[in-house]
Amino acid sequence: MIEILSFNRNHIKQARELALANYNEERAVVTALPQVDTIPDEAFEDFIDNGLGVAMLDGDRMLGFICAEGPWDNAFSSTAKGIFVPIHAHGIVPENRESIYKRLYQAAADIWVNKDITYHAISLYAHNVQAKDAFFTCGFGLRCVDAVRPLVGFAHSVCDGITFEELTDSTKISDMRKALSIHLGESPCFMRSSDEDSEKWLDRAESRDSREFIAVFNGLPIAFVEVTDDGENFATWKDSMLNICGAFCLPEYRGKGVMQGLLNHVIKQIKTDEVTSLGVDFESFNLSSNGFWLKHFTAYTFSVTRRIDECAINN
Repeated sequence: MIEILSFNRNHIKQARELALANYNEERAVVTALPQVDTIPDEAFEDFIDNGLGVAMLDGDRMLGFICAEGPWDNAFSSTAKGIFVPIHAHGIVPENRESIYKRLYQAAADIWVNKDITYHAISLYAHNVQAKDAFFTCGFGLRCVDAVRPLVGFAHSVCDGITFEELTDSTKISDMRKALSIHLGESPCFMRSSDEDSEKWLDRAESRDSREFIAVFNGLPIAFVEVTDDGENFATWKDSMLNICGAFCLPEYRGKGVMQGLLNHVIKQIKTDEVTSLGVDFESFNLSSNGFWLKHFTAYTFSVTRRIDECAINN
């Protein structure tokens, strides 16, 4: 008999196996993704404590599960409480995948909304068509993308008079970080932040452990790319993968091959015998960013979101 139960500790083993199998399906298509042998039990501990997860079982066999991180107040700077389902927090068997996703979301969303959680976000594998169809049907839309490429250079136009270097003083790109914050607040992103929030974000960016590379013209930085060890999901935790956590080019230098040249410079500087791939995450509705990254990287996750109407609360 098929039943949907609250996710508990007894479900971890099969959930880990499903999550890893789904990752390996994506890795078979996106070969630049690193090999991952296991997902530790610790990655599932919070899903037990918060009581937000569900599992579908046919007897003793797990057909699928959905769990969530959170909840958090003011999700995406809104007035709503929200959760996030990372890629290791859900997994489905190959057969009847779309139907199972719909039934699991229906059960999980009932729990979430009854806890006043109305901003739902889930990261799906980019080539899992059934999952995308299921969540599109359930009212979700695309918001963020994770993409990856092998650390291999590529042909690009020559950037006359422009040089590339690694930055040693992070404050030299403070103005470009502020310009990036302003850009993200404009249409169609509308990721607006207060002056206070922007300053806090700037302080965090300038103090984090990262490597920053810049394009220079006439002695002044005109673009930057920032790289860190870790990213937003378990694949990015591997030592063989580094991740871009920030990038910007001044508008007047776009379309001139500056970012292509800078990206190539970054690839040459960070490539080692151990580091073989480079990841990036970005908002899909940042149109200039979306167009650039998907020319040079392959998407492997799409994070989709849904905002439940306020009429559902306490009703």
